[in-house]
Amino acid sequence: MQTGGQLLVRCLASQDVTTIFGVPGESYLAVLDALYDHNKIRLIGNRNEGGASFMACAHGQLTGEPGICFVTRGPGATNASIGVHSAMQGSNPMILFIGQVGTDMRGREAFQEVDYRAYFGPLAKWVTEIDDADRIPEIIARAFSVAKSGRPGPVVIALPEDMLRSLTEATPCEKVKIPEPAPSPDSIYELRKLFSRAERPMVLIGGTGWNDQGRADLQKFVESNHLPVASAFRFQDLLDNHSPSYIGDAGLGKTPAIKKALAEADLVFAFNIRFGENTTDGYELFSVPDIGKPLIHCHLSDAELGKIYQPDLPIHAGPNQMAAVLAQLDLGGQWQDWASNARQGYEASMVLPSRDNGVDMGAVVAHLQATLPENAILTNGAGNFAIWPNKFFEFGAEARLLGPQSGAMGYGLPAAIAAKIEHPDRAVICIAGDGDFQMNMQELGSAMQSGAQPVILLVNNGTYGTIRMHQERDYPNRISFTDIENPDFVSIAKAYGFHAEKITDTADFAAAFKRAMASTTGALIELIVEAENLTPKQTLSQIRG
Repeated sequence: MQTGGQLLVRCLASQDVTTIFGVPGESYLAVLDALYDHNKIRLIGNRNEGGASFMACAHGQLTGEPGICFVTRGPGATNASIGVHSAMQGSNPMILFIGQVGTDMRGREAFQEVDYRAYFGPLAKWVTEIDDADRIPEIIARAFSVAKSGRPGPVVIALPEDMLRSLTEATPCEKVKIPEPAPSPDSIYELRKLFSRAERPMVLIGGTGWNDQGRADLQKFVESNHLPVASAFRFQDLLDNHSPSYIGDAGLGKTPAIKKALAEADLVFAFNIRFGENTTDGYELFSVPDIGKPLIHCHLSDAELGKIYQPDLPIHAGPNQMAAVLAQLDLGGQWQDWASNARQGYEASMVLPSRDNGVDMGAVVAHLQATLPENAILTNGAGNFAIWPNKFFEFGAEARLLGPQSGAMGYGLPAAIAAKIEHPDRAVICIAGDGDFQMNMQELGSAMQSGAQPVILLVNNGTYGTIRMHQERDYPNRISFTDIENPDFVSIAKAYGFHAEKITDTADFAAAFKRAMASTTGALIELIVEAENLTPKQTLSQIRG
């Protein structure tokens, strides 16, 4: 006989879970008691449930395995909802476990009681509650299947206190295995036919579920066939940006070169993307439901095919299985000049004007490009500062980008900590804005406690940059609510055991970054950037004008 809490932990162990993020709560003490005897699962104690759920989301984004988060009922669950929303929009596997009131009190608005099916229903792939300890193995197995299959995403499971304390003789579930769908021979035949008729084909890549071999096969396919490739919003790390096929990202703030390539393409191969708002410019880039040119759409989930745009050729296949087949194809097209011109447009877009006042972020990114190891992991939250790593850092074949598809502020620091926990020997760099950083600044404590301390580049311009940019454009010289009065970030970082410095001159950055990378306890470099230089290529004065 064992408690429900003990059986739950054994089921997690059978799924090879090694890390749990969360904040402790009395509603799931039986699980914490079971984990006391299970030293192969590491507990990462967070300072807020929002940070914990972001870490679980980032773990799923980085590894492809569900990030596991435990929070208590009511306030704990509602705090954690931001990570569930981010995991859903980012197609990242994640499981959120919530302590729940006992079954004998349910429906009475007991202390901190929430109807989680109603609350999380629109945010998650599946929401359930375990009423019977004997069903724990069944529901855990299903949760991992749902989180990883089709378009990956979050699952939410409520755990009534009395169920976790009750006794059961059930045995743990076996490890879940998820097959990846492969393309049919007929679909590959049709794909070849469509490409044979094209003079200016273009590939749009994105989505989750990729592995290293899939990315390598993708690169072989596009390079051997001289195809231009653009990445969907925040999926720049799927293809080596130094590849002659890579022509930039088709996310927010598309360059004129990308817009030109998309307009002139006479065939679009949408490879594992879900046609989000940012990639489609608010669904105005292409007409709906017919984009006006031949469309091939391949996706891991059949539910994404025809969801917005009706493809001429829908292909239900996983990215790795599809890429393995594509890598063997010689399409015989004469597209080298088309791809080369698009590549030249991308290279021209990477040229930045220098900034003489404050720290020049273009120079900072250039230094990162020159000095970071090939397998560096970059993370960011949301804000105009994210343009720098998202647009002007060129990701190599081994580098990774962890950024929120949901546009959530505060994602970068928890994501960097989660990445450092998973890969302690890799360089992990969090680029954060001053407003963005303060959304989860307290997670410096969980980084210190877990010994997973990344390097943080804090871009301090004293404003909520994205909103200020729109405010200046739409309501020039009428600034309200967007200025930020900031604390002493260096002192705060030092209080959490980080090496910390403030830089006001670009010339001082290289030496400071070297010291930061040498620190054994992580580092924070505060970069004082003029608000006037809010975007890489336009000043506030130019936007206002």
